[in-house]
Amino acid sequence: MARYLAGLVSLALLAGCAGFSRDGGMDNVRTTVAQKLQKDVALPSDDASVPGHLDELLASSLDVESAVQVALLNNRGLQARFAELGIAESDLVQAGRLPNPKFSMLYARHDGEYKIEQSFAFNIFSLLTMPQARKIEQRRFEQVQREVSLDILTLAQATRQAWIQAVAAEQSVLYAAQVMQAAEAAAELARDMQKQGNWSKLDQAREHGFYAEAALEYASARETQVVMRERLSRLLGMTDSTRLKLPQRLPDLPSQEGELLQVQQQAFMQRLDLQSMRLEAEALASQLGLSKATRLVNVLEIGPARVLEGRRSEAYKKGIVLGFELPLFDWGNAKVKRAEFIYKQALDNIAQATVNAESEVRTAYARYHIRYEMARHFQDEIVPLRQRILQESQLRYNGMLLSAFELLAEARTQIHSVNQYINAVRDFWLAESVLTMSTMGPVAATETNGRGK
Repeated sequence: MARYLAGLVSLALLAGCAGFSRDGGMDNVRTTVAQKLQKDVALPSDDASVPGHLDELLASSLDVESAVQVALLNNRGLQARFAELGIAESDLVQAGRLPNPKFSMLYARHDGEYKIEQSFAFNIFSLLTMPQARKIEQRRFEQVQREVSLDILTLAQATRQAWIQAVAAEQSVLYAAQVMQAAEAAAELARDMQKQGNWSKLDQAREHGFYAEAALEYASARETQVVMRERLSRLLGMTDSTRLKLPQRLPDLPSQEGELLQVQQQAFMQRLDLQSMRLEAEALASQLGLSKATRLVNVLEIGPARVLEGRRSEAYKKGIVLGFELPLFDWGNAKVKRAEFIYKQALDNIAQATVNAESEVRTAYARYHIRYEMARHFQDEIVPLRQRILQESQLRYNGMLLSAFELLAEARTQIHSVNQYINAVRDFWLAESVLTMSTMGPVAATETNGRGK
């Protein structure tokens, strides 16, 4: 019995050695983020250099990559998500520790006669199943690491889209202001010409109407600018959006677009949601094996005991206490069946997720391809053509071959084509961000038909 107890104590001590890691799982997350985004994530409470780095990034005009880095360092919702790592690791550590031993005692006395029973029992069944339980929790811990990494990638994609929309709004406001100023000058000129009798009241009213519409467009553009800046500042974790310094225009279109085959290959090598679901299925498979192993007996307690019956001066009788569950009513069939259905459900979810991933990549690429062609068409064909038409109209107006109203109509058409071009470039970069995300995980909820609202 002494050797038996010594062995149990040794095993218990070994189980108690299972402790928390130094990084709490963050190192694996940082490695994944560095590989996919070339960015770093950190908790400000753990890294004193984070506030200074944030101030440095926000001191100058914020490009899209800097915006993503600020969000990864400063978004408090993301930092709260990191607590899931600690929860999962706590479960892993708990799975590596034996339950505390149980001490029980019976004390009875009557007319000088005593009955004393004392027992000290260990649940050795939990010791037998400990390796399997630790394996399950280890896979779950790795699954949470991938889920947290996927949350980081989702935040990065949402930040990219918010930056694109915010910069497009800045560009639209600047252009709308220029259009309104030009329309105001034209309206003033039309009013003077009408007073002098050189223009009819109808032409003057039309020109004033164009100025009124331009003023409304400018007001609408300013509203969109505020909304987009605030949305970006929320993702960046900033309480003051006025600190944001953004470029005045979107980046130019790339010289060429990517290929679908390369994108698809990247998707199925990198998608973290599929990796996480595979780990979940593996954990469920292990859990199914554990359910089958414990279907009849899931508690087996054993330990030393001693009993005294009779006078207090008599010697204790020593022995062993053994306790286990009798499978009289519940043979564990329902538990095993439940685990089998959960495992089958996980396999079906993986199959459907794979189909969804393939479709998402193809859809994202089709949208990316079409948006690129549209933006390139506006850049190379429509805007230059409208500009040439306006220049020719100006020459004909100078030669008194074209009326002022016809010239202004051409100017409005040219303005409309520029606005369409700004929107087309914005939509292309939004589609590019969705395509990039589709190779790493499911498209974020912030994406709405490739535009974002």
